[in-house]
Parts: sequence; C-alpha cells; structure tokens
Amino acid sequence: MKTLTEHLTQYAAYHRDRRNIITHFIGIPLIVVAVAILLSRPSLPLYGLWLSPAAVVAAIAAVFYVRLDLRLGITMCLLLALCLWIGMHCAQLPTGGWLFWGLGSFILGWIIQFAGHLFEGRKPAFIDDMMGLAIGPLFVVAEFAFLCGLRKELELAIEMQLGPRSNK
Repeated sequence: MKTLTEHLTQYAAYHRDRRNIITHFIGIPLIVVAVAILLSRPSLPLYGLWLSPAAVVAAIAAVFYVRLDLRLGITMCLLLALCLWIGMHCAQLPTGGWLFWGLGSFILGWIIQFAGHLFEGRKPAFIDDMMGLAIGPLFVVAEFAFLCGLRKELELAIEMQLGPRSNK
C-alpha cells in the first residue's frame, strides 16, 4: 500500500495552481456530500443508526484514511459523519428534493472541479488513476491543514518532490 506522502504527492502533481486548489475546496466537498445524499437511499434505521449504502462506503473510506494517517484519518471520519448526517436528512425528503440536492450538488461540484483544471491546464488526477477519487477529499483536508500551519513535514515532503505551488 502506498504511503500518505506517496498518495498526496501523486495527487498534488495535478494540482499545483492555487486557483485549482481553491476550486477543490468547494467542488470536492459538494461531490462528497452529493454521493452521501444519493447513496442514503435505500436505508434502514436500526438502533438509532441510519444504515445505507452511503454508510458502507463511508466506513470503507474511513478505514482507508485512518490506515494512511491517524490524525488526518480521524478528521476525515468526522467529515464523513457530517456528510452521512446531511445525506440521511436529504434522503427523507420527497424524491424530487432528494434528487435536487443530490444531483444538483454532484453536477455543481464537478463543474467547479473542471473549471479549476482549466486554470491548471491539466486533466484531473482520477483520469490516470481512479484512486484519485478517494484521495481528493483527503487532499483538501491536507491542504487546509497546510494553510493552518499544520503538518509542515508532510507539506515539505510533497514540495521536495514537486516544487512549490504556483502563486496564480
């Protein structure tokens, strides 16, 4: 299994333009929430839990993230739980509302993502490696940590291999 640094470096190679990274702060959360919404049907409330395909996917993702890095993984678990909570509430809407929020967020998220890649002048990472779909949300959390002055060793390890991000 690749290390956290290897995954993030491979993903970051497609994301060196700050404008592209900014679009990912909006687009990726919209897409993750949309997937949680759309996969929250069918569901089964059981002992106070909302069991759905979204919960299964989130659990698998959570294990992957925690195995890569405990601190970022716990953050991802909390964010995935928030997405599941939103998905659960949207799944209880009438079908039209559920689809509006699920498909609307999904389409808008991808439009924003592709706009960011126009700035970058490069295709999205998942085109070459489907694992990019799983690493994208983690990349956003890591980039936020870097902006907050956290995980400097990880940021430096990535920049040692790729060079600094552009200031555009």
